[in-house]
Amino acid sequence: MTDAAAHGVLSGVLFDLDGTLVDTAPDLVAALNLSLHEHGFAKVSLAQMRHVASHGSMALVRAGAPGITDAEALMLQQALLRHYHQVNGNHATLFDGVAALLDGLAAKGIPWGIVTNKAARYARPLINKLGLTSARTVSRANKGNYFCQSLISGDSVTRGKPDAAPLLLAASQIGCMPSRIFYLGDARRDMESARAAGMVSVLASWGYLDGDEVTNWPVDLRLERADELLSHLA
Repeated sequence: MTDAAAHGVLSGVLFDLDGTLVDTAPDLVAALNLSLHEHGFAKVSLAQMRHVASHGSMALVRAGAPGITDAEALMLQQALLRHYHQVNGNHATLFDGVAALLDGLAAKGIPWGIVTNKAARYARPLINKLGLTSARTVSRANKGNYFCQSLISGDSVTRGKPDAAPLLLAASQIGCMPSRIFYLGDARRDMESARAAGMVSVLASWGYLDGDEVTNWPVDLRLERADELLSHLA
C-alpha cells in the first residue's frame, strides 16, 4: 500500500469510465443487439452481457455470438460501433454513490478526471450528455473546479492502460502529484496502471467484475460504493 493510501493524504481523484464512473452496459448491449438483429443473429439480455461491458467491442461481439468466424465478428463489431455512436448516452447512468462522491470532492475543492481506453469520439459525447463537463450543484460553497478537469481517452496517448502514461498525463492536467491521487477502476489493467503510475489503486466493486479473481491484483483499497471514498479524504 502506498503512503497516501495508508495515511489518507489525497489531492486528486481519477476514474475509469465504463464500469466505474458510468454504467454504460445498457448502451453497449443495446448497440450489440441492433447489430445482432441486423445480421440475423439472436439478441442477448443485458444480464448476460453486463460482465463483458468494459472489455471492448470485440469481446462483446464474441460473447454475444459465440462460435462465429473472424469475418463475422469483424462485421458485427463494425455494426456495433456504428449503432453505439447513435445510442451513446441514451441509457447510461452514473453508478449509485458517484454523484455523492463528486459533490463531496467539490465541497473539498479536490479536482478529478477520467482515464479510459475508450476512444474520445465516444467518451466525450457521453460525459457531455451526463453533464460531467459542467459545474455540478452542491450544497456547500464551491471551493474550486468541480467538473471533470481531465479526460484522457484511448487515443490521447500512444500507450493505453495498463501502461502508466495515460494516468500520468491526467495527473499533470489536474495538477496533482501521482502519489497523492486515488485511481478508481474495475479491471485488472486499471489497478496495474495505477500501481505503475505510483497512484493509490482503488477497486470499484460495483463495476463489471462478475466474479473475477482479484486476489492477485495490485489493489490498495476496495470499495463497495463510490461514496465510501469520502471517508478516506484527508
